[in-house]
Order: sequence, then structure tokens, then C-alpha cells
Amino acid sequence: MDFKEITDQSRQAVTEILEKANLAPGAIFVVGCSSSEILGDQIGTATNLDSANAVFDGIVPVLEENGILMAAQCCEHLNRALVVERETMEKYGFEQVNAIPQPNHAGGAFATVCYQRFKNPVLVESINGKADAGIDIGGTMIGMHLHSVVVPMRISLRKIGAAPIICARHRPKYVGGQRAIYDEKLM
Repeated sequence: MDFKEITDQSRQAVTEILEKANLAPGAIFVVGCSSSEILGDQIGTATNLDSANAVFDGIVPVLEENGILMAAQCCEHLNRALVVERETMEKYGFEQVNAIPQPNHAGGAFATVCYQRFKNPVLVESINGKADAGIDIGGTMIGMHLHSVVVPMRISLRKIGAAPIICARHRPKYVGGQRAIYDEKLM
């Protein structure tokens, strides 16, 4: 596996999502990532810290450059809790829970890497549907973390490594019916 290619693909994917999603600084971007799927294995069967680090190296700098906050989803063994920076938890009023993600036990490789590499990581049980956009790498099911109206996004990439990706962003609800005029920038 070419981990530089994984980093490059991750960087490209998040860059394209941010270009299309029009997120404001301080928005939350959720990442679900199966390191197993990236390697071509079934989710949860071949946890790999190298592929998780490669994804981190591609995504986090782009988000930081744009002032976007990241939430890294843990696996189902931690009920898909999320690793966030303490600053994000405090800004949004999320509640901290007590667990430390582990690559081969509960949490998964990507959440473990984020917990190790964030400046001041905490685990929160939920972000209360506050994510404005996100990427699901390998079928990790991030939808529960996004606002209630989600628009799927097509970008030029369909995979990172061998893992299929699904990208999404939030848009405000339409109200007012057929007489309403909508802001095209929010659609």
C-alpha cells in the first residue's frame, strides 16, 4: 500500500468537499474511517495505524487551514462516540465521556490516531447532529452526526485506497412552499 497516495487522496477529497460545501470557520467536519477498508479488507478485520495516519496527514492540515473543526468517529464498539479537541467540546457544549480509543479493541485506528495526535483530545458521546459536512471512508455510517438535512456530494474521487467514500454536507431546510424564493448559495 502506498501511504503517500492515501494522504494525497485524503487531501484531495477534503479539499474538494470544502470547495463545494461553503463551510464557515468553526464548522464541524466529521470523519469516519475504516483503515481495514482502505487496505481492501472488510471493515474491522485488518486495523492499520499506517493507513489511519496517512488519512490524518491528508485531512487535518486542510481543515486547520480553513478553520474547520474535526470530529473523528469511533467504531461501533464505542457506540460511534467521537474524538474532538477540547476546544470544540467546550464551544458546542458537548459532554465528555470516559474512554480512550484503541486500534484493536474499541475505537478503531483512525480514532486512535486522532486521540494521539490532537492537541487536547477528548471523547464525546455525541455531537448532537451538529456536523456541517463529512466524509465516510469505508462504510462507517457517519450520518447520525450530521444536521437533519444532508445533501450527498459527488467529488472526483470515489475511493481512498480500496475504501469507497461517501461525502455529504448540510443545507438549511426549505420552508415556505412554492411561493418561496431560496438563496442559491445555501442550496
